Amino acid sequence: MFLLGPALLEVSARKILNRLHKTHGVPALAAAAQLPALSAALDQHAAAVRDILEWGVEDAAKVPAPVLLAGYARGLLDQVREAATGAEGTGLTGAAPGDLGSWASADWLQLRLAGVCLHAARTTA
Repeated sequence: MFLLGPALLEVSARKILNRLHKTHGVPALAAAAQLPALSAALDQHAAAVRDILEWGVEDAAKVPAPVLLAGYARGLLDQVREAATGAEGTGLTGAAPGDLGSWASADWLQLRLAGVCLHAARTTA
């Protein structure tokens, strides 16, 4: 019998990654085409995401890459939301920069979410 749990989990993860790709991945890559420093930063963030998931998640090889990536991205956003409601705000929102100039000064979270998209494109293509 076919188990729906893992299949639904992967479908949900792909939806999360598709939304993230539209908000962060596509605009970041478009900006990176014109900003070499941004391109380098995105590569570094994508490599960091790869290393975290590969070496920091037990039995990561047994979990589909989209599920790991979506879980990592959701965890980042949840952590930012929790910090924002606490006494000490981080100043990070996770919202994607709106234009080229904003991507040039993107914060860590924006770059990391775009790095998740870049790594997803490299691993699920």
